[in-house]
Amino acid sequence: MTNKSMLITLFLVVSGTLKSAPLISPNGELSVEVFINSVNQANYRISRNEIAVILDSRLGLQLEDRDISNNLNLISVSGIKSVQQHYQLFTGKQSEVSYQANQQSYLFKNINHQQVEVVFRVSNDGVAFKYRLLTDPKSFENKQVKLIDENTSFSFPQNTKGWLQHAAVARTGWSNTNPSYEEHYQMGIPVGQVSPSKAGWVFPALFKPGNSNDTWVAITESGLSANFHASRLQSESPNGEYKIGKPMAKEVFTEGDVMATDRLPFTTPWRVIAVGDLATIADSTLGTDLADPMIEMDTSFVKPGIAAWSWGLLKDDSINYATQKEFIDYAAEMKWQYSLIDVNWDTTIGYKKIQDLIDYARSKDVGIFLWYNSAGNWNTTPYHPKGKLLTQKKREKEFSKLAKMGVKGVKIDFFAGDGQSMIDYYHQILRDAAKYKLLVNFHGATLPRGWHRTYPHLLTVEAVKGFEMISFFQQSADLEASHSAMLPFTRNLFDPMDFTPTTLNDIPNIIRKTTNAFALAQTILFTSGIQHIVETPEGMKHTPDFAKQFLQKLPTRWHESKFISGYPGELAVFARRHKNTWYIAGINGEKTVKKLLLNLDFVQGKKAQLIQSGSNERALTSKEIFIENSTSINLAGNDGFIIKVTD
Repeated sequence: MTNKSMLITLFLVVSGTLKSAPLISPNGELSVEVFINSVNQANYRISRNEIAVILDSRLGLQLEDRDISNNLNLISVSGIKSVQQHYQLFTGKQSEVSYQANQQSYLFKNINHQQVEVVFRVSNDGVAFKYRLLTDPKSFENKQVKLIDENTSFSFPQNTKGWLQHAAVARTGWSNTNPSYEEHYQMGIPVGQVSPSKAGWVFPALFKPGNSNDTWVAITESGLSANFHASRLQSESPNGEYKIGKPMAKEVFTEGDVMATDRLPFTTPWRVIAVGDLATIADSTLGTDLADPMIEMDTSFVKPGIAAWSWGLLKDDSINYATQKEFIDYAAEMKWQYSLIDVNWDTTIGYKKIQDLIDYARSKDVGIFLWYNSAGNWNTTPYHPKGKLLTQKKREKEFSKLAKMGVKGVKIDFFAGDGQSMIDYYHQILRDAAKYKLLVNFHGATLPRGWHRTYPHLLTVEAVKGFEMISFFQQSADLEASHSAMLPFTRNLFDPMDFTPTTLNDIPNIIRKTTNAFALAQTILFTSGIQHIVETPEGMKHTPDFAKQFLQKLPTRWHESKFISGYPGELAVFARRHKNTWYIAGINGEKTVKKLLLNLDFVQGKKAQLIQSGSNERALTSKEIFIENSTSINLAGNDGFIIKVTD
């Protein structure tokens, strides 16, 4: 083939715009076009069934020493490569995941001949791309570069709606602990509406394009390395165009960097855009498909589980020897794997008595998690132990001590945000914890962005306005139903989430607005490698035997999940399988009564247990049913149900 005919094959010139041929998903439903527009900027467009759902949107990077966002030429396009992966997850919607995509690379250069490669992948459930900044031509030096800005944007059609959570301003809130991804979602808002915070909108961000009845789009990132900062969407989106945002200046480890700095070649995280109907979005695994593979480590200690937790309802005063021993007995009675000892244990109990509790728990076949304050000077939190993890030397000393004591895991709280130096801190903690075979739970933290694939001992991360806030604020309790019905489509879409669900009795000084059936359903809907149940031993005494037995047999790992029905913030019904047992759980996010007709053909004809509300919001009933192809369920407002397929 001649050079001239090759160029004709690769590029099309339409209305003065240089385009490559579309890259199409394996099933032919999705396509992405990459091109230089009429003002020499790199653009892309995503279509589903030939309808553009991401309109012409920007590509490009700006660094301290170069601008690869304007005056660009598209100089080459690679051949199409088929990508196929199979990997295992210890926590999440699935345990075995297969990923297939078509990949193509686009090479751009600016007027100074500096180059950037943009690698696109298109799978049946979405599009992803990342930038690779190449070594300078004719130079063998691995030059250090620093990112100033990223020009990536996501432009939506008119009348698109968004389901978005704003980022809190850094070093505000209680003891300056913001941001920690703990805000309520703005639901169904028009694109273009400005964020309540100048810090922008966090990932994942969910959209329903206005030009398609059944298409949804979820945007996040994955493959976030220690050398990069975590991104978000900017607070303003004129004409429905959302631009990649960056952390605020104070979101750093002590005196550390905000923005990504690395040596060439320089690679960004994947920009992930799930596209499809709501079932496709809800069942997608793109957040881990694009994550870095598992580090080389021993995984024999990685055991997901259910945990007893005193602090959820009883707060600081419960962190004493007698109460923690009671909760260990409680965990053993409930056949749960862990018990978490929360804040200030180093002084209210002490290392010596903690060792006694660990030994006692071991005799009951219960593992102990201990709480730590991550913080340096970035906030003023009073809780402790504090400052013991700030350097590798300190971490090695503490983690070594914990491993010898028989501690199973650590809950680490109060991080400073999304700056590169703080992201590096997360990675350092995870690598050192793996060395000492400690499971990890991050709180007051960032969205993990697929890290549980890379570090399987990362069982869960908070990054949600969870039960803790319900126990503090009536407003959070008032919004629990709609907020919970939002989370499987957003925060918990790709990453494990430590919401800490399920109390079946009163919350001190708070009026509960959801039913006990709703509370039980949360344990199935919310995926987390360690599920902390906030109910107390005393409260469990007032729970019906069938509900207690249900909680005693809660699965610790899901092998398969299916979206059944729902709409973000209004209704969420999902099925999850553990081994051969299916659990179908649903919650009503609204106050109105709903009559559901669910397609459960995958378990048709089987015997099942239906747990639902009784005569009032605290009453629970259980009965045996046989699953029909279409199964009807009646839900009161803010209500829930569970179907456990037993045959």
